Amino acid sequence: MAQAVKDISWQAEEYIVRDRNVLWYFGLILVGVGLSALSIWQQWWTFLAVVVLSIIAILTSNLRPPRKINYSLTKEGLTEGDKLHKYEDFKAFGILKEGSHFSAVLIPKKRLALSVKVYFPGNSGEGIVDHLGAHLPMEEVKLDFLDKIVNFLRI
Repeated sequence: MAQAVKDISWQAEEYIVRDRNVLWYFGLILVGVGLSALSIWQQWWTFLAVVVLSIIAILTSNLRPPRKINYSLTKEGLTEGDKLHKYEDFKAFGILKEGSHFSAVLIPKKRLALSVKVYFPGNSGEGIVDHLGAHLPMEEVKLDFLDKIVNFLRI
């Protein structure tokens, strides 16, 4: 199945930066205060801790810009920074388009394993698809429920 294809390298951000305005932050704080008040009223102390830590995590992660990661496709697999994802661990791949951003999604063979999603510039897409197609079959992939929620909430 594997054909001789040349290695491909590119650099991309680790995640998509979503536009957020003042209303988004106001809504986040408002939801956090509302859930905190509910948990204090009901004396759900563990839930209160989860709410507060979640709000802090969302706010701090939004302050950190995404890292630029070096990716490469070789005959062994996909290298993401220093980590190698071997083709043999995946059953297929698919391409997603989210707005103006493209990503390759590697679908794992193991039932509970996580898929690997890497972003790439549109002008590199043909070579990336050809390279992945030489090693894995292509399948249609769609955003799962959690991805749709993340996109809707712009997290």
